[in-house]
Amino acid sequence: MTDLLYSETEDDLRAAVRALLADRAGHRTLLDRIETDDPYVPGLWKSLAGDIGAAGLLVPEKLGGQGASHREAAVVLEELGRAVTPLPYLTSAVVATETLLGLAGEGGGPAVDLLAELASGRTVAVLAAPLATAPDAEPFPPAEPSPSDVTGAGPLPAPTVAGVADAVAADVLLVPRADGLYAVPAGEATVEPQTPLDLTRPLARVTPEPGSGTRLADREAARAAVRRGLLAGAGLLASEQLGLAAWCLEETVRYTRERHQFNRPVGSFQALKHRMAQLWLDLVGARAAARAAADALATGAPDAPLTVAVAQAYCSKVAVRAAEECVQLHGGIGMTWEHPAHLALKRAKSDQIALGSTGRHQDAIATLADLPAPA
Repeated sequence: MTDLLYSETEDDLRAAVRALLADRAGHRTLLDRIETDDPYVPGLWKSLAGDIGAAGLLVPEKLGGQGASHREAAVVLEELGRAVTPLPYLTSAVVATETLLGLAGEGGGPAVDLLAELASGRTVAVLAAPLATAPDAEPFPPAEPSPSDVTGAGPLPAPTVAGVADAVAADVLLVPRADGLYAVPAGEATVEPQTPLDLTRPLARVTPEPGSGTRLADREAARAAVRRGLLAGAGLLASEQLGLAAWCLEETVRYTRERHQFNRPVGSFQALKHRMAQLWLDLVGARAAARAAADALATGAPDAPLTVAVAQAYCSKVAVRAAEECVQLHGGIGMTWEHPAHLALKRAKSDQIALGSTGRHQDAIATLADLPAPA
């Protein structure tokens, strides 16, 4: 039986990350930052990725990383979810890193060199695919250009990809092209910021320059590596959703203990107690699902795709419901721009379609578990 409880090492890592975020990226700081064009807190990525070493958790020590596992990375994402922190951890330290790890055995020197840069926290890499791309999706353009695309002069124009998360913070873009995966310096691509629902996870439209970048692998090897990266991202996104839901419940319980009506704490009203008790039950289930997904990825379990799909299908709903209850049970203050509840709700709604929608993961469960579709 797999032990899904947190280890002492994971608890120590959680304490370090939580202390850093409390000191440098509290909700008041984030509320001020999102009113600017740059939500990222200056210096925070260096402290988390480099000083704590969180960026290299998934990278083996021989490649310059910490040699940890997805379980430790999941703990970091729980804390980032609790604080709704705008950092490219999921996109760079998980998705891009796992993609490059899938290519490290292909004899590709550039992939290994880039991994070392990511593990040190000196470089941020982002996969140039929409945030909504599911693990079983096809992120590569058609292998052969259509006749209408052929101009007969020079290289074909690189496709524009919209909805790329954290592209504005990237130093390197991992660009899927018809003939493989390329590492393109951010300076050799046009990155146009878009207006997202979740202002703490910026989106952008990315257009690489034709012929730019270094080829990391051919199409077939790159496809497997990208799917590995997206699967890890979807599995660990469940831990971010878990952390977000946990903060929403804790903040709601705290507020309803302090807020009085009719000379009683509003949290003592039976109807509200029932709603919070149901949230706690949902949170327990979400924790089990998220931990199972992280452990399956860490151990390379054969059923990891199924476990990840279950975690995403469940945790995404729990996070949204917890955020909605947080807003409602805070009453009037929960509807204001000054309270951080709206940050949690927008992140939860954004995460609900990130790396595959709930429906997409439910379809994956039906396929992987050989369940018949409803009539």
